[in-house]
Parts: sequence; structure tokens; C-alpha cells
Amino acid sequence: MTDPSQRFAAVTGVGAYRPRRSVSNEEICERIDSSDEWIRTRSGIVARGWADDDETLELMASSAATEALQAAGIDGASLGMVLVATCSDGQPVWPLASRVAARLGTDAPALGLNATCAGFCYGLGIARDLVRGGTTEHVLVVGAERMSDLLDPSDRGTSFIFADGAGAFVIGRSEHEGVSPVVWGSDGGRGETLILSPDWTQFRNDPGLGAPSISMQGRRVFKWVVEHMPPVAEAACKAAGVSLADIDVFVPHQANQRMTEAIVRALDLPDSVVVADDIVQTGNTSAASIPLATHRLLAEGRARSGDVALLIGFGGGLGYAAQVVALP
Repeated sequence: MTDPSQRFAAVTGVGAYRPRRSVSNEEICERIDSSDEWIRTRSGIVARGWADDDETLELMASSAATEALQAAGIDGASLGMVLVATCSDGQPVWPLASRVAARLGTDAPALGLNATCAGFCYGLGIARDLVRGGTTEHVLVVGAERMSDLLDPSDRGTSFIFADGAGAFVIGRSEHEGVSPVVWGSDGGRGETLILSPDWTQFRNDPGLGAPSISMQGRRVFKWVVEHMPPVAEAACKAAGVSLADIDVFVPHQANQRMTEAIVRALDLPDSVVVADDIVQTGNTSAASIPLATHRLLAEGRARSGDVALLIGFGGGLGYAAQVVALP
């Protein structure tokens, strides 16, 4: 029986915003020496969403949040905390989280998170503890990115990978556990594998360096993920009190389809597990990728309410976070 004095947390609503513009591999190849076949073979990506000028971070984030709130059956006034994960906000002094809260009509505390591609799972971990600890009844967690703002369109190694969008979960009090403890950490000593180069201070001091853009040592990142993330996924299952055989849905950060396939092989996941593949049409949206991928699976009926989902985010930093959730 459930202890009535025990507080649990669960995902109660999911929302998403995808940019209007879908950019094909052929369009990307107009600026780099590559081909559709090369991009598909190495990343699995066919197209990606790039935001137009009017599709600002706050518009995308608040649109995804509004859908999640509607799905949860609450409004902004019910929120006790707004958490927004992003690494691409160009206005950090007026945080994206507070801009989103204002759009939602709430004066709830608003906090921005930057753990790059792991940021959304970091947010879920914090939201779970806030609800279970009695701090609040409802927490909004958003992942939102305009990674296209950070790209050098002529960079053959990154210009085809990153994309834009926003996704959101509402975490609310529940009679049953719906969000497991987070397993998280960082390997900051290897963080030079994925950076912004030059950084903004260097650019300000010497504009001749060119505008900051993403620089990535792709092979090193791939190797690190494939070696280190399967044990993190297993640890998340252990923390949730389930085995990999109990998992219905696997939603890894949508970094690279080949990377996802390597993790699935390393975990030896049963064929019955539905594996998110949102990257094929959406690209790598950093902190937004996990909620976007989850939203697509639910919308297409590939995942269902009550399914047990293993989430894992990883990326710049090098940071990571994973947890098991019950889908709403």
C-alpha cells in the first residue's frame, strides 16, 4: 500500500515546439564539402529544424511549456518553480527562465540551467527533489535551444549536426513514484572536446578572431559517450529499482544515431524496447532533445501512458545525467 504521508513525483504533462523551417542535408551541403549520403552514414540525420528570426528562444520555450501545462491540466499560476535548461541563450543577464515565466503569467521563481545536452535531465532531477521534498506541488522543466545561432555554416564537422527547438515536462505530486533518483556527474577534465571557440571574452578583445561558434572533436566525444554512458544508464535503472528488461522506452540525448545504436548494443537492450530516433528529422537540439524525442514518441503512438522510460543526457562539459520515468 502507498504511504499517504509519502510524497512522490511524476511527469504529468509533455509539450514541444519545432521550428517551421526544416533544413535538408542537400541545403547544408551548399556550404560544406559533403553529401547527403556522408551525413546520413555518419549521423543518421536527414533534416533538422532551424528557427526563423521570429522563433525566439522564449517563444519556443513558452510554446512547449504551454502545451505541457495544458496536458497536465494546470496553468502557469499553479507552478512553484520554472526551470529552463539552455546553452544558447544570448541574453544571460535577463535569464530565459524568467522570460518564460513572464510569458506564462507566473511570478514563480525561475532558474536557468546550463549543463548543455544533459541540462534537461539535470532539471528533472532537481524538479523531482523539489516536489518530493514538499517545496512545491508543480515544477516546469524546459529544454530550449537555438543551436543554429552558435554554428559556423562552413564548418564541415558541426554545421550539419545541431538544430533548434524546445520541449517541456511538468513534474507534479503523485501517489506513486513516477520519476526515479537521478544519476549524474561530470568529466570536466575532458571538456575541451566540445567548446565555443573563441569564447565571447576572446572575441570582444579581438573581433578579428571571428564570431564564437561550436568546435567539437567528434571522435573523442563519440568514444567517451560509448565507453562511459552505458554504465550510467545501468546505474539509473538500479537507482529506480528496475532492470533493463523492465524498460519499455529508451530516450537518449539525440546526439548521433550511430552513437545511439552503439549504446543500445552495449546495453544489450531487448528488441521490444522502443528507441527514440528523433534526430533523423530534428537534428541535435542539445538540452531540448530528450523532451522533443519523448513528445514525438507519444504523439506517434510508439510510446504510451504508463510506459517505463529510461532517459539519459550527455554532452558538453562533459556532463551527464540519467533517470527512469513513467510516461504520462
